[in-house]
This record gives sequence, structure tokens and C-alpha cells, in this order.
Amino acid sequence: MIDPRQLEDLASRLGAVIPPGLRGMKRELEDNFRAVLRANLEKWDLVSRERFDIQSELLARTQARLSALEKRLIELEKRNAPGA
Repeated sequence: MIDPRQLEDLASRLGAVIPPGLRGMKRELEDNFRAVLRANLEKWDLVSRERFDIQSELLARTQARLSALEKRLIELEKRNAPGA
């Protein structure tokens, strides 16, 4: 999930570009920006960078282990093959 501070920053930046005629509604518009951003980000089911990095490392270790097991299996099959 996105950091709440980043969400606040993005909503504030959107609020900063509100045309002068709508400045009186700035707070209400920023609240709406936050609500829309939060709802859409939750719908996208995003993960944090830390969680992504953890999963990437886990995948790399799993791939290395699978490769080692495949090599081991090939060697065992060669040893147990008829005529070996």
C-alpha cells in the first residue's frame, strides 16, 4: 500500500493546481482527491517496495534451489540408469 504521507503529498499537489475560481473549494477538492486516490490504489492491490523486494529474494532463492534439485535428480537418474 502507498505511504499515507505520499498520498497526502499527492493530494496537496493536486490541490495546488486548482484554478483560482475554485480556491474556495480547495479543502473539499483535496478531500475528494484523497478519497479517489485511496479507493483506486486499494483496488489495484499494490504492495510496498519492501514486500516486493522480500518476495523477489524469496523467488531467487527458490529458483536456485530448484536448479540445484534438478541437477541432483539428473545425476541420480544417470547413476540408476540400466547399464550405468
